[in-house]
Amino acid sequence: MLGLELIVVLGLALLLGEGIGYRLRVAPPVLLLVIGVLLGFVPALREVHLPAEVMLLLFLPALLYWESLNTSLREIRRDLRGIILLSTTLVIATAGTVAVVAHALGLGWGPAWVLGAAVAPTDATAVGVLARTLPRRNVTLLRAESLINDGTALVVYGLAVGITVGEEHFTVPHVTWLFLVSYVGGALAGALVAWVAIRARRVFENPLLGNVAAITTPFAAFLLAELVHASGVLAVVVAGLIISQAAPRMVRAVTRQQGEEFWSLATFVINGSLFVLVGLEAQSAARSLHGSALTDALIAVAAVTAVVVGARFAFLFTVPYLVRLLDRRPQQRLRRVNYRSRVVSAVSGFRGAVSLAVALAVPTVLDSGEPFPDRDTIVFVTSGVIVTTLVVQGLLLPAVVRWARLPPDVSMDDERFLAETTATEEALEALPQIATDLDTDPAVADRMRREYETHLALLRAGTGETDDEDLLRHDRHYTALRLELLTRKRAAVVRLRDQKRIDDTVLRQVQRRLDIEEVRLVRRQSTE
Repeated sequence: MLGLELIVVLGLALLLGEGIGYRLRVAPPVLLLVIGVLLGFVPALREVHLPAEVMLLLFLPALLYWESLNTSLREIRRDLRGIILLSTTLVIATAGTVAVVAHALGLGWGPAWVLGAAVAPTDATAVGVLARTLPRRNVTLLRAESLINDGTALVVYGLAVGITVGEEHFTVPHVTWLFLVSYVGGALAGALVAWVAIRARRVFENPLLGNVAAITTPFAAFLLAELVHASGVLAVVVAGLIISQAAPRMVRAVTRQQGEEFWSLATFVINGSLFVLVGLEAQSAARSLHGSALTDALIAVAAVTAVVVGARFAFLFTVPYLVRLLDRRPQQRLRRVNYRSRVVSAVSGFRGAVSLAVALAVPTVLDSGEPFPDRDTIVFVTSGVIVTTLVVQGLLLPAVVRWARLPPDVSMDDERFLAETTATEEALEALPQIATDLDTDPAVADRMRREYETHLALLRAGTGETDDEDLLRHDRHYTALRLELLTRKRAAVVRLRDQKRIDDTVLRQVQRRLDIEEVRLVRRQSTE
């Protein structure tokens, strides 16, 4: 029964954390993490643990795929050098620095490097939730970094664990080969799966089958990469980025709408549940240590957290200036940001469930049969770093953003206006020829022309390009009236069902059409 109870508890925790977070204006992940720690005091829930395989093989591909589908490829290309440096050089430097500190605190070199690999990567889930209010370029950099750096950390982790248990050896050519296979193999695996998925989506016109193919894609990419010992993380990201460019040309509207609703709900539930489970695991890790071991572990948490944060600040305030000295091209100057923006990026380096999954995946025994050294300490310190970065930096980030006074990002609004006006103008231009080809009644074509002209005028008035307040006021009144009439229509249909004059199936069919119209009007109202 624990599985059923856990589902109910997680659902209630999500509702409570999101509800309180909305009212108190506190980031929900922080509250969900605290709720998870508190739930650890419930005796029945102390048996709950987050299996590393579930996170790395089930949750991670789905979350990375959705994030990559919603990441701007254009922005990634623009800042590719910075993203690569953050997701490789910074991760390796952070892991190495943490290993040195952990070794100084008493851990062997093998466990110290495992700990460094666990806490080095930022978490795409945490970044996507906590940093989504930042300007587009900041969010894209942070998202892209967190999407790729997991692959680097997992290579370092696999090497450190392999050396510790006696399965790997350290030589420069061997390590270079591991990274080469990880990145090149992962990219090729992702590209191959994306190619197959694109053709499969063209074959399956049924929305349900098309979305089944979409759901299978990230797991297939991860699996193929793992089979060739490459980076499953990079394979999923590459597949997602490729499909994000191809999907607008091949996916039908009903399939896309259905898929977006599924992924939005699924990733929301997974993200929230992970924060609660991280809190549970953090408390479980604390219970596994006692006396002087707990004191030493707490000191390690403080030291490692300081190293993780300090390494990120040091990197962001040194490497970009070195790049400026080496690259004096005019386009490089356009990529520069001020020191306040760098502080925001540094504070946004959250750790999350991926770090915990890496720590939990540490084997319990060596090849010799002896216990893996300091495994409990690795799990506890990783949990402590996650909790500290999420809570402290999550609460600090809004104040840092206000201090930074980042300029408002209006590029999205400008580009959306360009897209909508261009699309409407070209449709108006093509309308006479299309109406002729379809042998459309002239009255219908004239009505369509007036509707498109009104829509174009509304777009221009809404952005201030034209001064037509009466048109905007009429549109607001029209939308409000349509919404109220839909409410009356829905009430009438429900009454007919209650009077046994129509069947429940008919009710659902009519209600589905009313819902589509209401959603369209509400979304139109929110964008205006």
